[in-house]
Amino acid sequence: MSTIRFLSVLVLLISLLVVTPAPAQAAPAPVDVYPVPSIYPASPDYTLTVNGTPVPVQDYPGYDIAQFAMGAGDATIAVTKVNNTAIGAYRISPRKLGVSAAVTGPTLTFTIHDDAYLIIKIDGRPDLVIAADPVETNRPSSSGAGIFNVGAAPTTASFQQTLNDAAAWGSATGTQGIVYVPAGVYPVGNLYLRSDLALYLAPGAVLRFTGDRAENEVHWRKESQQRDITWFLSTRYSSENISIYGRGVIDGNGKAALAPSNLGVNLLTPIYTTNFLVDGVTFRESSSWAIMPTRSSNMTFRNLKIFNRFDMGENDGIDVMESSNVTVQHAIGVGLDDPFSTKTWDTTVDLFSKVPGNPRPLSDVTFDDLMSFTYCYGVKVGQGVFQNQQNVTFRNVTVYDAAVAIGVHHKYGTATAGTIRFENIDVEKLSFSNDSNRTWLALWTGDTHGTGPITGVTVKNTRLYTLGTTPARINGKPAAPITGVTLDHVYAGTATTPATTLTDLNITNISDNGPITIIS
Repeated sequence: MSTIRFLSVLVLLISLLVVTPAPAQAAPAPVDVYPVPSIYPASPDYTLTVNGTPVPVQDYPGYDIAQFAMGAGDATIAVTKVNNTAIGAYRISPRKLGVSAAVTGPTLTFTIHDDAYLIIKIDGRPDLVIAADPVETNRPSSSGAGIFNVGAAPTTASFQQTLNDAAAWGSATGTQGIVYVPAGVYPVGNLYLRSDLALYLAPGAVLRFTGDRAENEVHWRKESQQRDITWFLSTRYSSENISIYGRGVIDGNGKAALAPSNLGVNLLTPIYTTNFLVDGVTFRESSSWAIMPTRSSNMTFRNLKIFNRFDMGENDGIDVMESSNVTVQHAIGVGLDDPFSTKTWDTTVDLFSKVPGNPRPLSDVTFDDLMSFTYCYGVKVGQGVFQNQQNVTFRNVTVYDAAVAIGVHHKYGTATAGTIRFENIDVEKLSFSNDSNRTWLALWTGDTHGTGPITGVTVKNTRLYTLGTTPARINGKPAAPITGVTLDHVYAGTATTPATTLTDLNITNISDNGPITIIS
């Protein structure tokens, strides 16, 4: 045997002996199950386990909810139909995660590798929202220096005093006093947040709005709903350095709270404040706009869950209004009305009838990593544009279902809505209709309280699994055209190449607009 042949055989034998190791399997993630108080009934449709640990599933009007936190590693989730009938069809969203599943009789099993907000559809059952939060890393001690406890059954007045004491301690020490709210249900009225305060809601803690006018101030009147509105939690004017965090719940108690005297509620109104943080909290069942950051700056909302009803109107999720340097990061919004939007107003609007000061423009607002499920707009600028709105970005968004996925609706005012970006958007379903629109894109201008321009709108890296059933629209006004629209790598259906014409994207309802640029 020649030397070359001998060496070749030797190399072959060695290669056969070398075994490539299999990819390492991630360890199961630790799971933190949130206590669910008895005021929230169990789902009649589903049970759920995560890595073998039971997680409560809540029955909610229009859909079901399961919530937990997971650490590093994999979470194997098993969803079982309660009556044990075999699963026929299922769907897991966001589709872009590429989650595969196995069906065994009544059980759907799949694995996620990171925390995520998901919506599962099984046969004709209600949608199941699964909110898998990141594990808490900043949970405070329940006692010690700077920790203030609310007690077992606080009144609204005593709860407010605890907040005031903690804020005073924070200001005196140059930090934040922490109000620790353990698991339990706390029926309270208006609560006001002062500077240098942190409100911690432990898993299982619920602040529940009472609807009692005796302990709630009327902050404004919403004429379209013909009811007075109160701010459940709000900041004192000119405040700073305030945090609300934890895995607890702020609950507007929806229809039940309206019953006594038709008093509606905004769940959280940070107004005239700066350096404000919300992290990990669930907001549910608001009877009016849920979260209203107003005339404020340097605000962060992350790991945000907004669960509103489909049978109550004008219950927007988070409406950023007349504010600057605002970030909404990793959030799910579900409800009849717009989950994620920006607005600006003037002093004549009912919302500001009792608010001092002057209107402000809105700028530098970013929404990132969203899941939206609504009967209205998935993500939107408007309707109010009384003051300029500039540099608004929505990115990494899944519109699970909506009437309109992406929108700029300049209905009110004469100011400019400009430099607006929609990036990395997935549109999965469009099952509903709003103002006769059932489409993926609506950029349009109204003439209520004047008209104003829309300029510099970019839609980039967007996947449209559906285009809807009505034409996409770009409709300005002769005195306020829509200009500077760019469609950059927008994909229709499952196409592997981006659209090259407006017809490809069903954009056929066009008027009073400048050139539309398509980049493919």
